[in-house]
Amino acid sequence: MTEKPIRVLVAGLGNMGRSHALAYHNNPGFEIVGLVNRSTPELAAELQGYTIHPDFTTALAELKPDLCSINTYSDSHADYAVAAFEAGCDVFVEKPLATTVADAERVVAAARKAGRKLVIGYILRHHPSWMKLIEEARKLGPPYVFRMNLNQQSSGPTWATHKSLMRTTSPIVDCGVHYVDVMCQITDARAVEVRGMGLRMSDEIAADMYNYGHLQVLFEDGSVGWYEAGWGPMISETAFFVKDVMSPKGAVSIVKDPNARSDDIDTHTKTSVIRLHTAETGPDGKFIRPDQDMTMTGEPGHQALCDLEQAFMLRAIREDLDLDRHMADAVASLRICLAADESVRTGQPVRL
Repeated sequence: MTEKPIRVLVAGLGNMGRSHALAYHNNPGFEIVGLVNRSTPELAAELQGYTIHPDFTTALAELKPDLCSINTYSDSHADYAVAAFEAGCDVFVEKPLATTVADAERVVAAARKAGRKLVIGYILRHHPSWMKLIEEARKLGPPYVFRMNLNQQSSGPTWATHKSLMRTTSPIVDCGVHYVDVMCQITDARAVEVRGMGLRMSDEIAADMYNYGHLQVLFEDGSVGWYEAGWGPMISETAFFVKDVMSPKGAVSIVKDPNARSDDIDTHTKTSVIRLHTAETGPDGKFIRPDQDMTMTGEPGHQALCDLEQAFMLRAIREDLDLDRHMADAVASLRICLAADESVRTGQPVRL
């Protein structure tokens, strides 16, 4: 017997919210009962028949959905998620889970108390190429050096979006949670110290915000890593995308298409080639084997990845998946990025 579709309320119709709404629309396991946004944005033709509600709390009470998809600005994530759990809903929430560790832990506690599912939008966890990168890095073994960045030279509507995001969240927190999560999946070791630096390079953002940031994290197993993120019209396109993991046994890296642009959303996830380098040498001191390039053909684009995320959300509900590690990992990566933000603002390292 076919199960009834899960009735979903989608809150927030920015870039990610629109993509998730399309994923629900195109998946027969879901039925969109309403959209929430303060304004009426431009939507794909498939979404134009749905009613847009201006207030999340009112829509939640009136529509009584099974699932709330929260894709609003970060400072509303925790309150919306807790309200949804208290109304008996499962929850999908975009990253970052919250703007403080206490709020993130409050959301996880609410999910457990309600006995409902919480999935956080860590899109790279559903990407086959990133899963391959993690697998190959783990084969090399610790200790690791993680080198990662995602700088975006933005202008026009993209810069406007970045400025809106920076009303609540810095770039090294908003984007950093993805890549710190990758580091944590590879090493499995606990982070023990975080350092950060940042710079405000635009008068168009608040005096206490910065649009360039750099974090460094030290792990219990001796691994070290850095992540860099900058947004704005002044950001350089040079070396804007570095995804590289080194260990005593070699390195695994993502080799980017040299023609890719930093403000192309598909650039953030598509890997082009994964290059595996083995450090082993022969009696003559030369490398035993050449670098191996693994071409990632048929990669999912941004919308396809959102489709995969929501397919996982459906499985989590229907198959009662254990999400304890998923939730704990989301809090752990957020804790590291928020510690980096604290270090930027205080000028001091943060012990975890």
